[in-house]
Amino acid sequence: MSNTDPLLPPTGKTSPLRPLPNLIFASRWLQLPLYLGLIVAQGVYVVHFLVELLHLVEAAFGSKDALEALVTSIGYKTTAPVASLNETVIMLVVLALIDVVMISNLLIMVIVGGYETFVSRMNLEGHRDQPEWLSHVNASVLKVKLATAIIGISSIHLLKTFINADNYTDRVLIAQTAIHITFLLSAMAIAVTDRLMSPGPSADH
Repeated sequence: MSNTDPLLPPTGKTSPLRPLPNLIFASRWLQLPLYLGLIVAQGVYVVHFLVELLHLVEAAFGSKDALEALVTSIGYKTTAPVASLNETVIMLVVLALIDVVMISNLLIMVIVGGYETFVSRMNLEGHRDQPEWLSHVNASVLKVKLATAIIGISSIHLLKTFINADNYTDRVLIAQTAIHITFLLSAMAIAVTDRLMSPGPSADH
């Protein structure tokens, strides 16, 4: 039966917003250029990834120019000139490529999750390519996922630093380690705070 009570709004209908609340609510679309800008940044990362990968392949086939470009890019320094592609250079380049991929994943989470949460629904329910995490994304979930992604990126940077430790001072090594631990503790604090603020339903015994 339809709702006929004059004191209640009609079922299935929403009253239009007043002008000022409507303007404030519509201001969320000001974030759209920000997300579009992040898409452009994602494209720059793709180009950078492909260039580094091309240099790695060329260096593997003996290109001195490509090898020099790689050594300069990863900041690898040694007392003897690098005559050929060695394991350390390969490892540092691969870690740099993984770093780009992880930052790209972070960008996707910010773009897709942020748009879905703060701007407008994408209506991806039922789409075969819908990310699993997007079905239950909200500001708290997105915050925890971003913190976890930042820890992963920091881990890659720290590993690159340790592999190339001869080119860094003890102060830099200690500072990067302390920063990584700070990221880790911050993510744990965010997760615990989120759990305390939104506890799950208690199990029946």
